Amino acid sequence: MNDRNAVSPRTWAVGALCRAVADALDARFNPVAVRGEISGFSRAASGHCYFSLKDVDGQLRCAMFRRAAGFLDFSPRDGDQVEVRGRLAVYEPRGDLQLIVEDLRRAGQGTLFEEFLRRKARLQDEGLFDETRKRPLPLMPRAIGLVTSLGAAALHDVATALRRRVPHIPVVLAPSAVQGADAAASLVDALQALTRVQGAPVDVILLVRGGGSIEDLWSFNDEGLARAIVACPVPVICGVGHETDFTIADFCADVRAPTPTAAAELVSPSRDLWLAALDRLDERLQTAVHSRIDLLAQRLDLAASRLGRPSELVRRQHLRLAHSAQRLMVGAHSTVQRAASARTALEVELPRQVERSLAAHAERLDRNALRLRLLDPALVLKRGYAWLTDTNGVAVTSVGALAPGDHVRAQLADGSADLTVDGARRIGGRPTPPG
Repeated sequence: MNDRNAVSPRTWAVGALCRAVADALDARFNPVAVRGEISGFSRAASGHCYFSLKDVDGQLRCAMFRRAAGFLDFSPRDGDQVEVRGRLAVYEPRGDLQLIVEDLRRAGQGTLFEEFLRRKARLQDEGLFDETRKRPLPLMPRAIGLVTSLGAAALHDVATALRRRVPHIPVVLAPSAVQGADAAASLVDALQALTRVQGAPVDVILLVRGGGSIEDLWSFNDEGLARAIVACPVPVICGVGHETDFTIADFCADVRAPTPTAAAELVSPSRDLWLAALDRLDERLQTAVHSRIDLLAQRLDLAASRLGRPSELVRRQHLRLAHSAQRLMVGAHSTVQRAASARTALEVELPRQVERSLAAHAERLDRNALRLRLLDPALVLKRGYAWLTDTNGVAVTSVGALAPGDHVRAQLADGSADLTVDGARRIGGRPTPPG
């Protein structure tokens, strides 16, 4: 008997259901290791390998892409007993379950990988892999720490990349063993030593080594190293092995790089990018300087119009102000040009130096403008004084230039008045002789 109150199942689109199954597989199983026998092995012209992995109870379709297949150290054949590790996925066009193989080796190396999975699950449950605790990388580190072996090819690769891209940033090397029974403790000591460096404090640490088997990389699965990475006070970039190699150190690091060279590139933005940014700063600075000069020129024009007939002192101040404006423009441009041609211009100090230079010149302009305003006769007239001129508009500066009956004009703060001289007297009381 049908229950009308039963909840109807959700209706899925085929593609959506395939994606949901793939997500469930990824969350529940991946990464996964499988042991079985190779069947139907083939290598396509693209370099990708396809085969099935089977035992007496079942079989699983497998795909190994060219990048991972390039690291094979033997030629797989049907009937080989192998151990693979990779990720379960759904091939959506056909709805087939398949294993994307990241590593394939002859049977006998599965014990370490099982321990890797157990350790990974335990540390993940503790929160050591949480993305929320991971820190962003510094845009321009003061110094870069490097942990690797002195004899590793990774040291050469990283040093070459950093020398090419950021030769001005110091690199502090903490040598360490990267393989063997004592390697994990050596890596922890090197990592902690970099946080105590004096004089050139590192802002980011690169933990790198080249590729190898799971045994070769086992020290990077050490639990003590994992906790040291998490406790490190600066961001850690882990670049261990090849792109398909994963270690517990990768999951604990703030950033995982596929290779040692890629790790170096993450902390060394291209020099061309900084030069382009410097060009944009130059353009913005020039625009700001010209805008400032235009504004001051307008203020100068307004002050000059209010003066009417400026004195010689005002004229000299006008010339000094114009000269200061020219020096401001030339000085700012020279500062940027010198900075653009020097490697040290890539450092963060450049914008501050330019800003201080601009502020100093702007302050001088403001002081000159203030002195110019203080010479405005209108300020004097507002205190009750008058400015006398004769009929030709020439300023009257002495009673000796006046005689009874002369006509003069008095300029006051809010207008002017035409006057006739009845008499003139010098300071001290003696009348001036008739003109």
